[in-house]
Amino acid sequence: MEKSSNLNTLEHVKIHLTGKVIILGIGNTLRSDDGIGSILANRIQGKVPYIVYDASSSPENYLGKLIKDKPDVILIVDAVDFGGRPGEFTMLEGENVETVNFFSTHDASISLSIDYLKKNINVDIIILAIQPGDLAFGDKLSPEIENTLRKLERWFLDGEN
Repeated sequence: MEKSSNLNTLEHVKIHLTGKVIILGIGNTLRSDDGIGSILANRIQGKVPYIVYDASSSPENYLGKLIKDKPDVILIVDAVDFGGRPGEFTMLEGENVETVNFFSTHDASISLSIDYLKKNINVDIIILAIQPGDLAFGDKLSPEIENTLRKLERWFLDGEN
Protein backbone atom coordinates (compact mmCIF):
# COMPACT_ATOMS: atom_id res chain seq x y z
CA MET A 1 0.00 0.00 0.00
CA GLU A 2 2.86 2.42 0.75
CA LYS A 3 4.23 2.12 -2.80
CA SER A 4 0.81 2.84 -4.32
CA SER A 5 0.25 5.72 -1.91
CA ASN A 6 3.64 7.24 -2.77
CA LEU A 7 2.99 6.84 -6.53
CA ASN A 8 -0.38 8.56 -6.17
CA THR A 9 1.28 11.38 -4.23
CA LEU A 10 3.86 11.93 -6.99
CA GLU A 11 1.12 11.96 -9.64
CA HIS A 12 -0.72 14.58 -7.58
CA VAL A 13 2.45 16.66 -7.15
CA LYS A 14 3.13 16.52 -10.89
CA ILE A 15 -0.27 18.08 -11.64
CA HIS A 16 0.76 21.15 -9.61
CA LEU A 17 4.17 21.64 -11.22
CA THR A 18 3.03 24.10 -13.89
CA GLY A 19 4.00 27.69 -14.60
CA LYS A 20 6.90 29.17 -12.68
CA VAL A 21 7.76 26.63 -9.96
CA ILE A 22 10.09 26.97 -7.01
CA ILE A 23 11.17 23.93 -5.04
CA LEU A 24 12.17 24.85 -1.49
CA GLY A 25 14.08 22.12 0.31
CA ILE A 26 13.98 22.41 4.09
CA GLY A 27 15.94 20.38 6.61
CA ASN A 28 18.62 20.20 9.23
CA THR A 29 21.30 17.86 7.91
CA LEU A 30 22.70 17.49 11.44
CA ARG A 31 19.48 15.82 12.66
CA SER A 32 19.53 12.62 10.62
CA ASP A 33 16.31 12.19 8.58
CA ASP A 34 15.30 15.82 9.09
CA GLY A 35 17.82 16.76 6.40
CA ILE A 36 16.02 15.06 3.50
CA GLY A 37 14.45 18.21 2.02
CA SER A 38 17.76 20.04 2.06
CA ILE A 39 19.69 17.09 0.62
CA LEU A 40 17.15 16.55 -2.17
CA ALA A 41 17.28 20.24 -3.11
CA ASN A 42 21.07 20.08 -3.43
CA ARG A 43 20.92 16.93 -5.56
CA ILE A 44 18.42 18.30 -8.10
CA GLN A 45 19.42 21.98 -8.18
CA GLY A 46 20.39 23.03 -11.70
CA LYS A 47 19.19 19.70 -13.14
CA VAL A 48 15.42 20.34 -13.22
CA PRO A 49 13.37 23.00 -15.04
CA TYR A 50 12.48 24.68 -11.75
CA ILE A 51 14.13 27.18 -9.44
CA VAL A 52 15.49 25.17 -6.49
CA TYR A 53 16.57 26.62 -3.15
CA ASP A 54 18.05 24.80 -0.17
CA ALA A 55 16.63 26.75 2.76
CA SER A 56 18.28 24.44 5.27
CA SER A 57 16.55 24.90 8.62
CA SER A 58 15.72 28.59 8.05
CA PRO A 59 12.99 28.96 5.40
CA GLU A 60 12.23 32.44 6.71
CA ASN A 61 15.57 33.61 5.24
CA TYR A 62 14.22 32.90 1.73
CA LEU A 63 10.96 34.84 1.95
CA GLY A 64 12.34 37.91 0.14
CA LYS A 65 13.73 35.79 -2.70
CA LEU A 66 10.49 33.85 -3.03
CA ILE A 67 8.39 37.01 -3.20
CA LYS A 68 10.79 38.64 -5.67
CA ASP A 69 10.73 35.54 -7.92
CA LYS A 70 6.88 35.71 -8.13
CA PRO A 71 6.30 31.98 -8.63
CA ASP A 72 2.99 30.37 -9.53
CA VAL A 73 3.78 27.37 -7.32
CA ILE A 74 6.06 26.74 -4.36
CA LEU A 75 6.73 23.09 -3.58
CA ILE A 76 8.18 22.71 -0.10
CA VAL A 77 10.02 19.44 0.54
CA ASP A 78 10.37 18.74 4.24
CA ALA A 79 10.44 16.03 6.90
CA VAL A 80 7.01 16.08 8.53
CA ASP A 81 5.67 13.74 11.20
CA PHE A 82 2.22 12.88 9.87
CA GLY A 83 2.08 9.46 11.55
CA GLY A 84 3.17 7.45 8.51
CA ARG A 85 5.87 4.84 8.16
CA PRO A 86 9.44 6.14 7.86
CA GLY A 87 10.10 7.05 4.23
CA GLU A 88 6.43 7.33 3.34
CA PHE A 89 5.42 10.68 1.85
CA THR A 90 2.26 12.62 1.22
CA MET A 91 1.23 15.95 -0.24
CA LEU A 92 -0.31 18.68 1.87
CA GLU A 93 -2.21 21.52 0.22
CA GLY A 94 -4.93 24.05 0.97
CA GLU A 95 -6.04 24.12 4.59
CA ASN A 96 -3.61 21.30 5.44
CA VAL A 97 -0.67 23.60 4.65
CA GLU A 98 -1.85 26.10 7.26
CA THR A 99 -1.80 23.45 10.02
CA VAL A 100 1.59 21.99 9.16
CA ASN A 101 3.14 23.55 12.27
CA PHE A 102 1.57 20.75 14.30
CA PHE A 103 3.67 18.19 12.44
CA SER A 104 6.72 19.94 10.96
CA THR A 105 10.08 19.28 12.53
CA HIS A 106 10.79 23.03 12.25
CA ASP A 107 8.23 24.20 14.79
CA ALA A 108 6.32 27.34 13.81
CA SER A 109 8.84 28.83 11.37
CA ILE A 110 7.42 26.97 8.36
CA SER A 111 3.83 27.86 9.26
CA LEU A 112 4.72 31.52 9.77
CA SER A 113 6.65 31.55 6.48
CA ILE A 114 3.70 30.09 4.57
CA ASP A 115 1.34 32.61 6.14
CA TYR A 116 3.65 35.49 5.21
CA LEU A 117 3.98 34.29 1.61
CA LYS A 118 0.22 33.92 1.19
CA LYS A 119 -0.29 37.48 2.41
CA ASN A 120 2.33 38.90 0.01
CA ILE A 121 1.95 36.96 -3.25
CA ASN A 122 -0.72 34.98 -5.04
CA VAL A 123 0.89 31.53 -5.04
CA ASP A 124 -0.12 27.88 -4.79
CA ILE A 125 1.87 26.38 -1.90
CA ILE A 126 2.11 22.63 -1.53
CA ILE A 127 4.24 20.50 0.76
CA LEU A 128 5.81 17.18 -0.11
CA ALA A 129 5.87 15.82 3.44
CA ILE A 130 8.25 12.93 4.12
CA GLN A 131 7.80 10.87 7.28
CA PRO A 132 11.13 10.80 9.16
CA GLY A 133 12.27 7.79 11.14
CA ASP A 134 15.24 9.12 13.10
CA LEU A 135 15.63 12.74 14.22
CA ALA A 136 18.56 12.21 16.57
CA PHE A 137 21.71 14.29 16.11
CA GLY A 138 23.83 12.84 13.35
CA ASP A 139 24.48 13.24 9.64
CA LYS A 140 23.34 9.80 8.44
CA LEU A 141 19.90 9.12 6.97
CA SER A 142 18.02 6.01 8.05
CA PRO A 143 17.81 3.29 5.35
CA GLU A 144 14.12 4.05 4.67
CA ILE A 145 14.79 7.75 4.16
CA GLU A 146 17.86 7.05 2.01
CA ASN A 147 15.65 4.86 -0.20
CA THR A 148 12.98 7.58 -0.43
CA LEU A 149 15.64 10.16 -1.26
CA ARG A 150 16.89 8.02 -4.17
CA LYS A 151 13.31 7.52 -5.45
CA LEU A 152 12.47 11.22 -5.27
CA GLU A 153 15.73 12.25 -6.89
CA ARG A 154 15.13 9.81 -9.74
CA TRP A 155 11.52 11.04 -10.09
CA PHE A 156 12.54 14.70 -10.30
CA LEU A 157 15.45 14.05 -12.66
CA ASP A 158 14.04 11.34 -14.91
CA GLY A 159 10.31 11.18 -14.21
CA GLU A 160 10.75 7.60 -13.02
CA ASN A 161 8.93 6.22 -10.00
